[in-house]
Amino acid sequence: MAAAFIFSLRLRMIEGAMLTNINDDMFAADVIQDPYRYYGQIRDEDPVHWNELYELWVITRHDDLVWLARNHEQFSNSVYVNDPRPAYPAILDSDKELYDFMKDYRGNQLIQFDRPEHLEMRKVVHSYFTPKSMEEWRPLVRSAIKELLDAAEETGDVDLMRDLAVPLPVLVIAEMMGVPESERPHIRMLAEKLLHAGRGEPDRMRLVAEGMQGMLDYVDPMVDERIANPKDDFISVLASGEKSGVFTRQQVLVNTSLLLVAGHETTINLICNGAMALLNNRDQWDLLKTDTQGLMVRTTEEALRYDPPVKSIQRIATEDVEIRGKTIKKDERLRWFVSSANRDPNKFADPDTMDITRWPNSHVAFGAGVHHCLGATIARVEGQEVFGALAERYPNLDLRNDRAEYQESLTFRSVKSLPVSLD
Repeated sequence: MAAAFIFSLRLRMIEGAMLTNINDDMFAADVIQDPYRYYGQIRDEDPVHWNELYELWVITRHDDLVWLARNHEQFSNSVYVNDPRPAYPAILDSDKELYDFMKDYRGNQLIQFDRPEHLEMRKVVHSYFTPKSMEEWRPLVRSAIKELLDAAEETGDVDLMRDLAVPLPVLVIAEMMGVPESERPHIRMLAEKLLHAGRGEPDRMRLVAEGMQGMLDYVDPMVDERIANPKDDFISVLASGEKSGVFTRQQVLVNTSLLLVAGHETTINLICNGAMALLNNRDQWDLLKTDTQGLMVRTTEEALRYDPPVKSIQRIATEDVEIRGKTIKKDERLRWFVSSANRDPNKFADPDTMDITRWPNSHVAFGAGVHHCLGATIARVEGQEVFGALAERYPNLDLRNDRAEYQESLTFRSVKSLPVSLD
């Protein structure tokens, strides 16, 4: 085993890998706490870096990320279907069947398909997520924010994550899915279980599998009903795809959970990370207060760049590809790191400075290419309305803790809580 490792390492060196002092443990506490220093070092020293510990390529520069995303034929989204390697970080041996269940479940999601199947699937759902149609949700978002903040004020103990960032996207997604108000706590519980998929706990598979099976059981009868009696909701859109033969029933069910997880976690992180960034950069907070309506769009874009909700995206190579003198071989995994690309000094002036007047802002928080996030517009609407409301209602808003704690995740940049003082 040791000899094989040394041979592999020497082979990488021969192929042009740069010798660095980079620690490959991407779940180390200091990396989770401050990914920008860590991935910034990789970006500067070895921008296409082979991580021996997790057996994958780490891509850190903005231009490389965009190039990889646009070359979707060479870098496949179908990771769960095509990657035979075990889970990373490691899971309990007793949970390997649950991991196989998760791979099959997630392998049927829209984002795990390549063209031509991906194009046909995306056509079915695209009309639901147009900027114009998502803009129509703004009044509901604004009203929900007011109600949630009113309720939080009454408690006198406000946590922006618990009281606003978590319930807001669940409410919006539940409306999109046509979930009755009385059943929304159940949906929220399932969403919280599904979010463990990208984290580092060895026993995470049990919770993830429970969330997945719960979604299958909950949504299946709803799809039957929508096929018979379509409504103006997302499940009806997916059901129409089943009727036309684009989606199987399994794909309809798992793509409902995709909306729940993707729309839930990214919005939570946008709100929390953006609020923290503003409150830790008081000059920008003060600037936002001078013109909340005029600046909330650019503020949201800068929040997405400065501390994005998603840290990294995974792909698998379909052929040998050379990039920056390195050869990514067929079937090797890679992750491109949004956290690093959004702070690339080759793309952004003063990248480590938060500047809510920055424009244009060519961040890649929602990806690039054919897999650009379908829900980007509704996430933006939610972020804009939250930052505007906070600045208008609470000019003296401040963080109660100097240091936030983050979930152990390669995929998401997620705080565990966000207590604030309103006065």
